[in-house]
Formats: sequence, C-alpha cells, structure tokens
Amino acid sequence: MGWFQWQQRGAEVLRAGGVIGPDERLAWPQTGLMGVQHVIAMFGSTVLAPILMGFDPNLAVLMSGIGTLIFFLITGGRVPSYLGSSFAFIGVVIAATAYAGKGPNANIGLALGGIVACGAVYTLVGVVVHVVGTGWIERFMPPVVTGAVVAVIGLNLAGVPIKNMAANNFEAWMQALTFVCVALVAVFTRGMVQRLLILVGLILASVAYGVLTNGLGLGKPVELSGVAAAAWVGLPQLHAPVFSAPAMLLIVPVVIILVAENLGHIKAVTAMTGKNLDQYMGRAFIGDGVATMVSGAVGGTGVTTYAENIGVMAATRIYSTAVFLVAALIAVLLGFSPKFGALIQAIPLPVMGGVSIVVFGLIAIAGAKIWVDNRVDFSQSSNLLVAAITLILGTGEFTLKFGDFALGGIGTATFGAIILNALLSRGAPAPASAARPGA
Repeated sequence: MGWFQWQQRGAEVLRAGGVIGPDERLAWPQTGLMGVQHVIAMFGSTVLAPILMGFDPNLAVLMSGIGTLIFFLITGGRVPSYLGSSFAFIGVVIAATAYAGKGPNANIGLALGGIVACGAVYTLVGVVVHVVGTGWIERFMPPVVTGAVVAVIGLNLAGVPIKNMAANNFEAWMQALTFVCVALVAVFTRGMVQRLLILVGLILASVAYGVLTNGLGLGKPVELSGVAAAAWVGLPQLHAPVFSAPAMLLIVPVVIILVAENLGHIKAVTAMTGKNLDQYMGRAFIGDGVATMVSGAVGGTGVTTYAENIGVMAATRIYSTAVFLVAALIAVLLGFSPKFGALIQAIPLPVMGGVSIVVFGLIAIAGAKIWVDNRVDFSQSSNLLVAAITLILGTGEFTLKFGDFALGGIGTATFGAIILNALLSRGAPAPASAARPGA
C-alpha cells in the first residue's frame, strides 16, 4: 500500500459487522463526512489546550492539521491517527513561563524552545524503537511510573483555574455552573454529543454566562466586537522559540507521557482492527516527534495522537487513514481563519476556568486509570512508594536546586518516579508465576 492507495469498500461491510481497515476506504463522499466528524472530535481539546497555555488556538488547529499530514507521510499512510494539542505540556509550560491564565503568554518563546527540544528527544526515541523495538520502554516506564506522572500533571494544575480564573464570587459560581454543564452532558447524553462533552458543556455555559451578564448585568459582559472585526481569512501570528536550559529540562520529560500515549493508542488500534501495527511504532514516534518540533518552531503547541479520534474509530469501525488525510486538510483550512480564532478568544475566562477544572481532573484520573487497566499491585511496597512519593512531589511543587538551576514540581516528580522505580523494583518480590515456574 502506498501513501494514497486504498482499497475501496462498500458500506455493506460495516452492516455485516466488519471494519474498514487502515488500507481501505469508503467512497470519497462518505470518507469526507467521516473526516468532518474527526475534526469535530478533536476540536474541543485541540482548541482548549492552547488557550490554557496562552497560545494562539488558530495556530494550534493549523499545526494539528499539518502535524497529522507529517505523521501520515512518515508512517507511510499506514497508521490511523489524528495529532492534536497535547495536554501533557500544559503543566510544564505554565511552570516554565509563569503564565497566570489570562491572555497571550508573554514568555511563549521559552515554552516553544522546550517543546522543540521535547520533539527532538521524542524523534530520537522513535529512531531507537524503529531499530530495537519497544521492550526497553516498557521496562523503563512501567504502568506505576506512567500512571503517577500523568496523575501529577493534572494535580499540579489544580490551582490555575481556582486561583487565577475567577476574580469574584460571581465568576466562581460560573465556574461551578460550567463544570456541572459538562458533567450533565457526559452523563445524560449519548452518541456524538456525549463525545463532545467539553465543547457542548462550554457552549451551554457560555450562553448562560451571556444571559446573566449581557442580559441581566450581573458580571463582566461577553465582548464580541473582536469577532465582528476579525477577517475571515488570514495567517495566524507566529512566534520563534527561545532555547533556555531550565525551561527545556522542565518540558522535555513530557516525552515520557507522549511515548506512553502513542504506544497505548497504537496497541488499541491493533486490537480493534486485528492488523498488527507494532512494526510501525518507531515511525509513529518519529512522526509525532517531528510534528511537535515543526509546531513548536512556529508558535504551536506540542502534539500527540488523540484518544478522542480513536474513540470515533471504535464507534464507527472505520480505521481508514484516508479519513485522517481529509480531517487534516480541513483543520489546515480552519487555521487560516482569524474570525474563528477571535470567536475562541471571546469565551469568558470563568467558563474556561470551569472547563479547566474538568480537564485537569480528568488528566489526574487518567493516571489512576493506567494503574487500574494494568492491574498495578499496590500491595507491593515498591509500587506503593513510587506512586505515593511521586504524587506529593508533583502536587506540592517539591524543588531541588543545582547551582542556579531549579527542578521542581512535575520535573522532580517525573525523574523521581523513574529513579525510585529503578531503585526499589530491584528489591520487589517476583510475581508468583515467575517465582514458581509452571504454577
């Protein structure tokens, strides 16, 4: 199969309970509609992540499309994935830039340098995996480590929406209304609306906010003049990276999360399609790493394969890479619309704060889910201590200084989890099946 060669299949395959594989596609009109659905699925998170870091959401959407095209080309069109804004960068970017959660990030260059460096390390990991396989990664970063680091990223962010995104009691209540809206959508809706819980909840809360402020005068009104003044077509604002050692050392460890995400996503698609994609794992890492470097080099967020889009594939049983080619092209077109970006910037800050509470909480719970899914045994003292110490180091902003350089919070938690696991696992008892051959 070449980059642009797919075997066309009819919808009757799906009706018969089959799947459309990565090397297959439906007719182009149906493929186009599926591409639109994937854009919708990635949209909420891809737009939200840059806003929380003070990045340009227009540029993030544009670079998600370009990044997906890069991924498509490097994997030879064989791995179905959409690359959207990675939430794993939020905590470290906020820490590295001292971003307060309001408006453009004044120190965005420092973040971009770290993102580019992270992408370079990720690419190097991909080259090694392409040559020797993934076994060493699974030994280096077992679920107890990855789960703890993911949980810390969410917990470390908790103070951002609560302390910086609500200036008064009214705005705090609007945050509460927002996360309640998201929760209601998640529990009481079905289908695509449920998959877009963040986006739909955000829209509902924004409408309620507008009614209470613009209509009843209870708070700061929604300002839409910028949307009216924005052009329909234009180039997003670009930024250049600044390479600072402290920022890079804080941001680069995110590669651990990106590797774990991509590894898990590809294994999930392998299980769902029955087609072994492990042979493309190294190329997938390289594609994700190069896309992250390209995005960071011009002012965009780091990118990662998106679980939201894997969920759409699971629901539709359509795994065609042609769909992601279409979705990427649509995202590129959206990225060139300043009016779209102005609309995103008009979202009230308290509403974004309420959404942030949900998203950061979900990141923390995703870490716990890694433990549950992999049946991490916390009756083993090694696992228990690795997780416990890591959570407190990251949440409490434990800081170690090396001369003029300080490593704190997520950085100490990440390196601490890896080092503690390597140290303590040597003394852990072997599983029963390993201790008693033949058991």
